Amino acid sequence: MACASFAKLNAMSSPWISQQSFSIRQGSSSTRRVSVPIRASAYSDELVQTAKSIASTGRGILAIDESNATCGKRLASIGLENTEANRQAYRQLLLTTPGLGEYISGAILFEETLYQSTTDGKKFVDCLREEKIVPGIKVDKGLVPLPGSNNESWCQGLDGLASRSAEYYKQGARFAKWRTVVSIPCGPSALAVKEAAWGLARYAAISQDNGLVPIVEPEILLDGDHPIERTLEVAEKVWAEVFFYLAENNVIFEGILLKPSMVTPGAEHKEKASPETIAKYTLTMLKRRVPPAVPGIMFLSGGQSEVEATLNLNAMNQSPNPWHVSFSYARALQNTVLKTWQGRPENVEAAQKSLLVRAKANSLAQLGRYSAEGESEEAKKGMFVKGYTY
Repeated sequence: MACASFAKLNAMSSPWISQQSFSIRQGSSSTRRVSVPIRASAYSDELVQTAKSIASTGRGILAIDESNATCGKRLASIGLENTEANRQAYRQLLLTTPGLGEYISGAILFEETLYQSTTDGKKFVDCLREEKIVPGIKVDKGLVPLPGSNNESWCQGLDGLASRSAEYYKQGARFAKWRTVVSIPCGPSALAVKEAAWGLARYAAISQDNGLVPIVEPEILLDGDHPIERTLEVAEKVWAEVFFYLAENNVIFEGILLKPSMVTPGAEHKEKASPETIAKYTLTMLKRRVPPAVPGIMFLSGGQSEVEATLNLNAMNQSPNPWHVSFSYARALQNTVLKTWQGRPENVEAAQKSLLVRAKANSLAQLGRYSAEGESEEAKKGMFVKGYTY
């Protein structure tokens, strides 16, 4: 009689829910009709098409969604003040790079950037569209301490997310990003894993209801001295929980993208793993936990050097995968660009060329054709920062 308590949903209560009935036999002579919710979003087809567009062959995502404070740290590294004009100049350099769309399919923007224009008055979202790059938007409100946990964090930003997402859609955004983190040295605790998974699932459902493809990103931090086997164990636990709650929230898997960490040893572990080993462990985790309905796996670089991130991605594409396995890099695409630019107008063209070099390298890695031959020493420098915050 378990089915007797199944609550029948009112199909008219939401534009996102319809009903499908089927029969369950309750004995030899009686049959009971029950109804189950079926997601029927007006954006469903668009979400699937957007996700497929971003997960297109040989292309990946440029992440320039750093908060104003973090962008200020980047600017300070080359001696520039953290002003809106300087942030605009840097983002203009990136977003107006000629030919960028050959290698980049999506760009994650900070809210300020979504509403900004070039110094000539052209909206940044229009610059992206001309290159056939899908504009995206960071929607979370950052990490805060999680009470009752082992010094862990949770991600805030669900309050008001629906209305904000609707406005972002009007402004031209078509996908969203929400980053939460899991720390292995801190446990991770069951509470932190559940909070991360539930928050991501609620964000994903809200995003889809407002026409935005959600990037699902529970970053497993590199901090720690644990071996790669421990990272795999934690990653499998986290992703099992994430997909459980995504299903509970009726999220359309064909209309999401994932942004996982690669499965690597802790940054302070005594033994460094080869790209082949990282690829083996990472693909093992994905094949055990990620449904093939998901169109794209867009890896974060997580403090790896530019070359490391590209080599590891290349190793994962040496054989066919059920999904488009690609990149969503920030520092691993921008580090050399920023140092080339130095805030000088006369260096803009050279900086844009360096962006194309890195974007092309990762495009080749997505195709499994990258070679590190000829890479600069600068591109090989690691960028891990313990306790890094965005």
